[in-house]
Amino acid sequence: MGEESLRKRKGENKGREDGQNIQSHEPQTMNLQKQVGLISGICMIVGTIIGSGIFVSPKSVLANVGAVGPCLTIWAACGILATLGALCFAELGTMITKSGGEYPYLMEAFGPIPAFLFSWTSLLVTKPSSFAIICLSFAEYASAPFYPGCDPPQVVIKCLAAAAIVVITIVNSLSVKLGSYLQNFLTAAKMIIVTIIIVSGIVLLAQGKTENFQDSFKDSKISVSSIGLAFYNGLWAYDGWNQLNYITEELKNPYRNLPLSIIIGIPLVTVCYVLINISYFTVMTSTELLQSQAVAVTFGDRVLYPASWIVPLFVAFSTIGSANGTCFTAGRLVYVAGREGHMLKVLSYISVKRLTPAPAIIFYGAIAIIYIIPGDINTLINYFSFAVWIFYGLTVLALIVMRFTRKELRRPIKIPIIIPVIVTLVSILLVLAPIISAPELAYLYCVLFILSGLIVYVLFVHFKFSWPQKISKPITMHLQMFLEVVPAEEVTE
Repeated sequence: MGEESLRKRKGENKGREDGQNIQSHEPQTMNLQKQVGLISGICMIVGTIIGSGIFVSPKSVLANVGAVGPCLTIWAACGILATLGALCFAELGTMITKSGGEYPYLMEAFGPIPAFLFSWTSLLVTKPSSFAIICLSFAEYASAPFYPGCDPPQVVIKCLAAAAIVVITIVNSLSVKLGSYLQNFLTAAKMIIVTIIIVSGIVLLAQGKTENFQDSFKDSKISVSSIGLAFYNGLWAYDGWNQLNYITEELKNPYRNLPLSIIIGIPLVTVCYVLINISYFTVMTSTELLQSQAVAVTFGDRVLYPASWIVPLFVAFSTIGSANGTCFTAGRLVYVAGREGHMLKVLSYISVKRLTPAPAIIFYGAIAIIYIIPGDINTLINYFSFAVWIFYGLTVLALIVMRFTRKELRRPIKIPIIIPVIVTLVSILLVLAPIISAPELAYLYCVLFILSGLIVYVLFVHFKFSWPQKISKPITMHLQMFLEVVPAEEVTE
């Protein structure tokens, strides 16, 4: 009933708007539209990767390895690993041109159960916790100038983070174009602060500030566990290298733009990250960097005074840009999972007027706000990285498996098989290293949570019990009428 009335209303709206739409000859279907080009694609990758990580993680990477040399080596190695992983995703994304990131690839290679476990973990743990971490970082930097000499109160940080989540969720629910334009603007803003830090560092190096780089491997504490945890924190700063695969259906000419965006975007980020770290070490010793509350702000105070206020301002822009990119893409995963019947049907519906997956984005924002309440950034990062690398490994393994099981699929890009093999082995190491060296209950809870998805799958997806549908039907109907959303039309190719 709700659906029919909405479709009727859609017809009326269409009649009313026909006068305005005479010049548009192409019929607009009730689907997500292809509105993201090459520049927006690069901005989506660069803008989502360079978020809070490079301004928060240098401390955590250094704390795990103890010296400047290994620290810079790990930042470069993380960039190489992210590039290799992204190349694997470029092959997958051009072979299976569906939105939803790892989800359609796992579905194609291993069937519905691993795909469901991925969407279950992503929707309830990894994606919202990532969104929450970024917004907490934003709140820390945005409130820092108002509390000189002391840490901002937790209440202020958490309220500000929640407000950021609400604003980003609203923007992305209103318009794909608006979300995309905001991303382009914020990426430009963050490249300004990245350039300022790098140029300042090069000038200082030219002036002979190199004392922190002498004996750079001295006092380093290297073990399997410390390297694993340093990689976790470094790779957290690179997380986002697979973001375009979540919106493949909205990319113009994905066969060209997806690989090009990856090949331009990720090496660019790697170079920026290594140079930013070098800049930090020109003005701070290892001990000073570890004691700094916000590394980029300390750098600004020492180098850019009296204009040091621009650092927290632009870092706040940077983190908001990253959060916006995360929200823009993760909403698509909820949408695709709902479309496959793995989530509530209403989550796969599309706004009639705005053609955005509004219910999916709102659901995602609501979960992220819950994560802010207990939020401690470092614990969240380790928990997040552990879960996420299980599925990165599985997805790259899917690429290797499909080379043998799905030979008939068209592959516009075909990378040497050694690349997915290396990425799979590294992801196994990254998952096992922290468990073996420093076992914590958090990892066990994480595995149990992933496996608990099996119970949900058996009860609600496999057996399709009728009572949840009886409960969800009236809720779906009222949400449809309230949000003005309808199911997406089938794409006929």
